Amino acid sequence: MARTAGVLAAGAIAGATAARALRVPLGGGRPRAACPRHGWQVVTVDAPAERVLPGGRWPEPLRRLGGAVEVALRPAPGGRGTELAARPVHGVPVAGMAAHLVGGDTAPLIHEALRQSKQLTETGELLRADRSPLERPRSAAPEATVPGAAVPGGGPAVPG
Repeated sequence: MARTAGVLAAGAIAGATAARALRVPLGGGRPRAACPRHGWQVVTVDAPAERVLPGGRWPEPLRRLGGAVEVALRPAPGGRGTELAARPVHGVPVAGMAAHLVGGDTAPLIHEALRQSKQLTETGELLRADRSPLERPRSAAPEATVPGAAVPGGGPAVPG
């Protein structure tokens, strides 16, 4: 029984040490928050850095967030393009309506801005998924066809 308790205690200490090691930045420094919402969010863009930040300007979706985010670039591993990273600047509010919509949590806004920046750089446009049938505009109710009546677009209706 004492041996089992010793093994459990050693496991708990090792687990706590590993968790602390994950929160400390490489090269020392003070521990960061374990929550990923306060850290860097990264996307890999299949383009060179010159296309990701043309003329040193942020992509439009990130510019909408103003000074509320910090942006960084680095080559992607294996020569697979460029990593575009962004994180919130603490103490700087997100401008406009966006702040009201997310209630102070900038992580969803940053995620969406990075996704849109990637799409704009790679394809030149923002892609949208097809709307669900419930969101599509409904056409007017089809009119009952009367045999012999004119069909819109010309010609008599063919009796069925």
